[in-house]
Amino acid sequence: MNTSSRKKLRLGLPKGSLQESTFRLFQKAGWRIASTSRSYAPYIDDDEIEITLLRAQEMSRYVEQEVLDAGLTGFDWVQENNSDVHTICELRYAKQEFRPVRWVLAVPEDSPIQSPRDLEGKRIATELVQYTRRWLSEQGVSAEVEFSWGATEAKVPNLVDAIVELTETGSSLRANKLRIVEELLQSTTQFIANHNSWQDDWKRSKLEGMVILLQGALNAESKVGLKMNVPPGSFESVVKALPALNQPTISPLAGTEGWKAIEVVVDEYVVRNIIPELRRAGAVGIIEYPLNKVIY
Repeated sequence: MNTSSRKKLRLGLPKGSLQESTFRLFQKAGWRIASTSRSYAPYIDDDEIEITLLRAQEMSRYVEQEVLDAGLTGFDWVQENNSDVHTICELRYAKQEFRPVRWVLAVPEDSPIQSPRDLEGKRIATELVQYTRRWLSEQGVSAEVEFSWGATEAKVPNLVDAIVELTETGSSLRANKLRIVEELLQSTTQFIANHNSWQDDWKRSKLEGMVILLQGALNAESKVGLKMNVPPGSFESVVKALPALNQPTISPLAGTEGWKAIEVVVDEYVVRNIIPELRRAGAVGIIEYPLNKVIY
């Protein structure tokens, strides 16, 4: 009897703003997850994984306390909770774009505050309370830091002097006429595990396999595959037009004399430029197709 089939990996996934993009990432990696809006224990088509949905802010505490074997959460919340966990890898994605989010110190556009030193004796609102307090201490600044339950950008200048807020593009801050003074922290999603689970051979193997597939799905996000047929005499000019991830795969085209089939992975953003170039260079039967995973 296969005893490993009875084992379970207790995995925490973020509920809230990252939930949809996390489910989408897992689907591209090969797992189907189904959940209702009220469910905190969604279905996954893998009998070896048991999922719990939690707010990202809480995730690292439950992993550290071994309630969960592993979980996905932001680097910012690991720092906020000061959690002692093992970081398996970084998974660079967010709810809008695949780049880090930033925690920034922001003030009204007309505020006299120009640097952290100007915060002495001031009041700051943020959700990232403990990290902000440690950051201020490192700056040698004494200021009051209060927890914000939401609508943080609306609290300056009437309720507080400054805020420490999360931003991806900065557009919301600009819309609220706020100016960034300094960046405190960049954060991406981290795949974390508690130390005992990471030392367990079966759980570690399961997690390492998941990492390969999840990172492969992220690698594929901005890339596509191209296939084409190339007649004799056009090969060099077609290959020259290809900005390949690696050297293209080239093979003889069956049933022809001197024709070749080329397949290559390229960045999606260049396709609109290179397909006309490839056609002019002599390539025919050009096919573009999406990729689910690229494993380096």
